[in-house]
Amino acid sequence: MTQTLASLPTEQQILDAVNAQRDDAVQMLSDLVRHPSLLGEEQSAQDYMAGVFRGMGLKIDQFQIDEEKIRKHPAYSPSIVSYDGRTNVVGVHMPAGETKGKSLILNGHIDVVPVGFERMWTTPPFQPRVDGDRLYGRGSNDMKAGIVAYTMAMKALNRMGFEPAAPVYLQSVIEEECTGNGALACLVEGYTADAALIPEPSQEGVMCAQLGVLWLHIETFGVPVHASEAHNGVAALEFAQYLVDELRALERHWNAASNRHPLYCNHQHPINFNLGKLQGGEWTSSVPTFARADLRIGYYPGRKVAEIKEEVEAFLKEAHARHPKSGSVNYEVKYEGFQGDGLVVNMEEPVIKTLMACHETMHKVQPESWAIAATTDVKFFHLYGNIPSTCYGPKGSSAHGIDEWVSLESLQRVTAVYALFIAQWCGLNPLPGRIA
Repeated sequence: MTQTLASLPTEQQILDAVNAQRDDAVQMLSDLVRHPSLLGEEQSAQDYMAGVFRGMGLKIDQFQIDEEKIRKHPAYSPSIVSYDGRTNVVGVHMPAGETKGKSLILNGHIDVVPVGFERMWTTPPFQPRVDGDRLYGRGSNDMKAGIVAYTMAMKALNRMGFEPAAPVYLQSVIEEECTGNGALACLVEGYTADAALIPEPSQEGVMCAQLGVLWLHIETFGVPVHASEAHNGVAALEFAQYLVDELRALERHWNAASNRHPLYCNHQHPINFNLGKLQGGEWTSSVPTFARADLRIGYYPGRKVAEIKEEVEAFLKEAHARHPKSGSVNYEVKYEGFQGDGLVVNMEEPVIKTLMACHETMHKVQPESWAIAATTDVKFFHLYGNIPSTCYGPKGSSAHGIDEWVSLESLQRVTAVYALFIAQWCGLNPLPGRIA
């Protein structure tokens, strides 16, 4: 006898199933925060995710990035650390019943940024703390809560006796915060689908555009002398700061109203040339010989990384020529980390319209759309995989800052939207052995 279910779940049934898992969601997010998955240290968190996916009955593909393979791809960004012993994790769902819906990638990054000066945190950054609606900890907002959301959405459907009626790929990737090569490696390995969603912290809005991002560092070489005659030397640190200050003129030019991309007209300050690190010098009583300034440069969709490099390098060359001691000092520009172009999402794509309708159905209000002044792994799906995609995730604050937090109620709401979206996009089958 064929086992069938009389009807698909209602919105209220989805909400009830998600709410029944609230404690599990808080526990999973707390567990993930306890894994300090900094660059190069992601593996314990990835092993945890493999265990979660395995417990859901998913097929596990845990693989190390093959840098030689991705290096040939136009989306490759120069890596910073070795990939040895660092893996991506993909949980693969293939329907046991009839395949009748559209396939889906649910992608999230497990890596987090450094905590900064730890004494500034109210409590240790990798010690999760719940205070009312907020769960604090590094990575809670960016973006371990998003990984919890798509995991719990799948579990909620299972709780109600359903499975997606199309392939679903749950991806937990490394290195989103500096290259994106983790998500790129999944694409190069052949993972594709009819759509992809990333639950980055979007304040429950839908991303309509993102900036391109370029990382570079400027190495400067000064004229060292004894500190007692510092006025006769040229400090490499001061020369580095000079070049960075000169670049501010280019930053102001790109931010000018007449030069803005239309989707960024209402942003307060969309383009930022962030001086992330400045280091150098050899001895307190010596004028420093060497310095290095690390910058992150944002640029508008539609522009290409090659032309950004050319414009920045030309600007630096002119700034060097204007320096009063240009004949005595020199510099080099080098690239590692992000080299990712921006993009504009087609908001008329079926996946976007379905997602927005699901949000409105669950929460009785239309979601906002956001043009974000950052980059995400959506660029790989959108620009290179021909996979319609966007970001949609929970509310929170202080990503990359102190006392990072995510709203637990928002996490629940986003989870419910993902569950409804999976039901509508992928279709549902009754789980084997479940009868209405």
